[in-house]
Parts: sequence; structure tokens; C-alpha cells
Amino acid sequence: MGDPHLTYAWVLHPDITSDRDAREAQPALKEAVALAAALPDLKVIGSEVVRLPKAHPGMLFGSGKVEELGKRLEEAEIDLVLIDGPVSPVQQRNLEKEWKVKILDRTGLILEIFSDRARTREGVLQVEMAALSYQRTRLVRAWTHLERQRGGLGFVGGPGETQIEADRRAIDEQLVRLRRQLEKVVKTRELHRAARRKVPFPVVALVGYTNAGKSTLFNRMTGADVMAKDMLFATLDPTMRGVTLPSGREVILSDTVGFISDLPTQLVAAFRATLEEVLEADLILHVRDISHAQTDEQAEDVEAILQELGVGEETPMIEVWNKMDLVTGERREALLALAERNDHVFPVSAWTGSGLRRLFESVSEALEEEKTERELHLDFSDGRRRAWLHEEGVIEDERQTDDGFDLKVRWTARQEKRFREL
Repeated sequence: MGDPHLTYAWVLHPDITSDRDAREAQPALKEAVALAAALPDLKVIGSEVVRLPKAHPGMLFGSGKVEELGKRLEEAEIDLVLIDGPVSPVQQRNLEKEWKVKILDRTGLILEIFSDRARTREGVLQVEMAALSYQRTRLVRAWTHLERQRGGLGFVGGPGETQIEADRRAIDEQLVRLRRQLEKVVKTRELHRAARRKVPFPVVALVGYTNAGKSTLFNRMTGADVMAKDMLFATLDPTMRGVTLPSGREVILSDTVGFISDLPTQLVAAFRATLEEVLEADLILHVRDISHAQTDEQAEDVEAILQELGVGEETPMIEVWNKMDLVTGERREALLALAERNDHVFPVSAWTGSGLRRLFESVSEALEEEKTERELHLDFSDGRRRAWLHEEGVIEDERQTDDGFDLKVRWTARQEKRFREL
């Protein structure tokens, strides 16, 4: 059917009525279709919500529904079925055999997108590790991403059409090799981060649900040319730039990977190192697509992941309600009134530039943290912590004693926290 270079896909969102935590079915399906659209060489022919009283262990769907869907897929000449949710290895194998198509679940799809987007050495290694860990639990297809023809992992198209059981031992050996390589890359990045700590500029991290407009805002603030498209996971690897705010305050701005609901656990672990940039931040800008129907649910997903990463309450956070240019009528008036009553909420349009000046002023004010004075005593053996205090420029007075140094310091709550962790 059509272009032989394209993979034709059908998206199914199982709406299991017994699952109390299920997201709204239609918005969830829409997001799944948008995820699929983020992959090159993939064309979504159709999509639907499949309502189920419960998940069937053998094939996920009941036998009647499997037969009905099978006929529809055959008529549409579908190559790939994307199931927006978890699919067990047994269910995947049985459905592939029954429908004679490839099956990809939500985790596999997100892994495929991340692989296509990864640009830095670290990003590539982390994706490969996450993909191997995922495939190890499947053992239903070859780990063909090692001979891939494009950026993806080989789940979609490519040379890995035949289903052969992955060699578990070979995957384990590959994981060990990748971990060693990743350790070297992480050490190098830690050196870069240590060098940045010596620069007396605060770090401002942009976080948010994927496609919230972080990269557009980043480009607005920095004049950079980071890929910014109306597409899920348009950017993957973190980008950092120095920025001078209108107040003259210099900051380092960090654009991070977009979050998403039901992020595969393999990826939360694999990208923890990348998202550690958020842990280092002096200020977090939580960018929300306020025009999205599920904006509140998306915000909850972002906050849950930040909590999982260990971002504490001591890190100040500003909510940026982006895409206000897409909101009209009564809802716009209601949002503006709500934002007016909240000091930490700023309605903006990164696309038009509306509201950004007020946001920048607030960022400058937030970074002018309250400072307190403390008196410390450090032993002679505590040279590393003393050197850190000098690097931070917080020492007001220092006197040498018989057993060390008495210091008077003036610092922010975050600087004190970092010092206590040394």
C-alpha cells in the first residue's frame, strides 16, 4: 500500500474499565497518535479506543474483538499496531501471530522516539541501555538496533523483521559494555558541571510536559536555535546557554527533555543523569501548555517526576502558563484572573513574546535569595569544604586558630544545603 518506505500504523488505546487510574480515553488516544507522529517514516492510518471490562492475559483483548480488529487491520494493510499501554511479551507474541503485524506498546514506542532523537553520546548510550533492558524482558525479537538503518531501535521497520529470541547472555554483555562507556561519559560531564559551579551564575532549568513550548521559550530567552516543533519530544538532549536578563543579571539556562505520563520506568532510570541538571538548578521554570485540555493532569505528571528525582521544596519554582495566545473568551479571562492572584504564575506566549518581560523580572527577583550569616569552624583537614566556600564567595571573615579556621559566612539557603552535603 502506498509508499514502500513508510510503515503504516494503527493506534489502539485499551480503555480498561477496572483501571480506576485510567486517563480520559480520547485525550490519551490523541496523545498516543501524536507520539506515533513524532516518528519519521511512520504513517498513522487509523486510531480507536477499545473498551474492555478487563485485560485478557493471553491476547489483551477478547477473542471476538481480536477477530474484528484483525479484519480491519488486514483491509487497511497495516504493518504495525501501536497499543497505548503495557503489553506483556505473551500478549505481544500472540497478537503478532494472530494479526500478522508488528506490535509495539507505549514503552517500546517512547524508546523508539527517544532513540531517534538522541544526539549526544550520553543520550545515545542511555537509550541503548534502556532499550536492551526492555528487550531483555521480552525475548521475542532480535536486538537489531545495532544494525539499524536510521536513528531508531529496529522495532519499526529496518532489518529486524524476523522474530528470533534475543540471546540473554549477549544482551547482558552488551549492557555491561554500555555501562562502562556511560560511566566515562558521566565522569566527563561531572567535570563540566564542577567547572560550571565555579562560575558565579545561577542555573535556571526549564521543565515541563513534552510539547509545552520549552524549546520555543528557550530560543526566545537565549537567541539560540534549538529545534522547536509542534511535536512530542522534538528535543531530547539537554541544552545549556548563558543568558543576560533585562535586569543585567547573568544566568545559565537549561532546557531539559519533556516529561510524559506513564514514562517507561527504564527511561526514568536511564535519564536520571540527564535530569540531574534540574537538581543542580537554583530556580525551576515549570512550563505548561495552558491551552491543552489536560493541562492540570500534565502538570501533576511533571510534579510527580520531579518528586521522584528528589527535587525538594528548597528549590524555588515558577509556573509559566505558555500558549496563552491559543486561549480565548471566558477561559482566558478566568486564567488571567487566577494568575493575577498567584505570585508564582505567569501567563505568557513564547511564540508571540507576550508576558515575557514580566516573567524575566520575576526570574531576576527570585534569584535574589535571602542571605543569612553563620559562624563556622573547619579543621585543617577540611580543605575541600573551605575551598568550596572560597569558590562560592560567601566568606565574610576568616581567622586561623590552633586547630583550624573560624569563618563568618553569608549565604543562601541553597548554598548552605550544598555545603552540608559536601
